[in-house]
Amino acid sequence: MSKITVTQTKSLIATKDSLCKVVEGLGLGRIGKSRTHKDNNCIRGMINKVSHLVEYKLHD
Repeated sequence: MSKITVTQTKSLIATKDSLCKVVEGLGLGRIGKSRTHKDNNCIRGMINKVSHLVEYKLHD
């Protein structure tokens, strides 16, 4: 199963609470922090919602 690494690149200051909760759900919270997740639809949807705050990289 492939994996996806998500890295927070922008601050959460002046963002909506719902977006902050999505970033926290991804296991992030400060700029530069990275987490690796299984690549599935749920994680992809979360990344899509906060794509302006994070970067992601796919791994095989």
